Amino acid sequence: MTSTQSISYGFILRKSWPIILANAAVPLLGLVDTAVIGNVGSVADLGAIALGALIFSFVYWSFGFLRMGTTGFTAQAVGAGDEEEVRAVLGRSLLLGGALGILLILLQWPISAIAFSLLSGGEQMESLAQQYFSIRIWGAPATLANFALMGLLIGMGNSKALLIVQLAMNALNITLDVFFAGVLGWGVEGIALGTVIAEWSALLFAGTLIYRELARRNTLGSFWPKARILDVVALNKTLVANADIMVRTLLMIFSFSFFINQSALYSGVILAANHILMQLISFAAFFLDGYAFVVEALVGTAVGARNRLYFDMAIKRSTVLAGISATLLALLIWLFGEYAVALLTDLENVRAAAGDMLFLAATYVFFSFGAFQLDGIFIGVSRTAQMRNAAFMSVGVFLFAWWWLAERYGVSGLWWAMIIYVVARAGALLIYFPALRASTAAQ
Repeated sequence: MTSTQSISYGFILRKSWPIILANAAVPLLGLVDTAVIGNVGSVADLGAIALGALIFSFVYWSFGFLRMGTTGFTAQAVGAGDEEEVRAVLGRSLLLGGALGILLILLQWPISAIAFSLLSGGEQMESLAQQYFSIRIWGAPATLANFALMGLLIGMGNSKALLIVQLAMNALNITLDVFFAGVLGWGVEGIALGTVIAEWSALLFAGTLIYRELARRNTLGSFWPKARILDVVALNKTLVANADIMVRTLLMIFSFSFFINQSALYSGVILAANHILMQLISFAAFFLDGYAFVVEALVGTAVGARNRLYFDMAIKRSTVLAGISATLLALLIWLFGEYAVALLTDLENVRAAAGDMLFLAATYVFFSFGAFQLDGIFIGVSRTAQMRNAAFMSVGVFLFAWWWLAERYGVSGLWWAMIIYVVARAGALLIYFPALRASTAAQ
């Protein structure tokens, strides 16, 4: 299972492309939501969808640890050949995801109050956004449970199933959007209801696929090893790892939010230009995340099998591909980014401002692959405390760089602070990498 011959460049590419397409399907769904409501609704409807989606993006991003934590523990169990532990990891993750989802429903009123106190869109728009929120929140248990299922699929190296589930959910969501909002005329409420139904349907679909696969691999015992799922030590390990990843994620959210907030202080044009450039960076992240997700599974499997050669080969070859991809993506943004900007806005002053900063956005993408790869490595081996510590260090570097550069060089200084930040994310994790590698037994 852990022969280094299996880690060819072609193998990594075959594992990566379904993840890249699955990642790209997420913003596609947002575009369809916008297109549907933009053609059948009002300006207030469109703004309400934007506000509501923003709230859920931040809430759900905060719980991304359910995906990442599950991937690492699953890959290690697969590498160790412990099928019972694979099912136990799934059981613990589903329990946690379901419980957190129910908690979000119970706390929907204070969450809504806090969120809408921080956002402003006018009375009518906020009223519609609250309607959207009050419906879509009922999909929270399914969404968080889906994070766990997606993490399991990545940890098992089954990226094609991940793509199938994502495409099926998006296809259903798009169909329901058109039917509820377009045909029935339910507007914002129809969009929210369609999303909730799609989220629960995806849970059933993915759950069925995974159950059949794990049941096929289960030769002994019941499907759910209850004693191992409820093992106090294992549960505590899961909770601690997820808490570490959550802190790390919140620090990343803070950093990007700080960048956008500082952009707004320069001018509305700079804010709009930086927002557009961030969309280009997000596009590049679809590709780099593909390699990071693959390396999560491979290094986790290597650690579970106690095979350092497999560990080293997985990192080397996936990082080479990530580096080549980052270079090509950076060149595309630098040389042809102005055409993408022109598609996203017809405002000449925003186009000009974004064009002036294309090189900086391209530079960020070029240096970002190291952070993506190291995140994947540390997630795969469940070294979450180091990820948390590295996040604190890199944010500290970012804020110091911003303090030193932004006052002297304006918006260019702000961008260089972000570039330094993404380099610092990789550098902080590299501090811990030698000890991590040394802990992988050579075979």
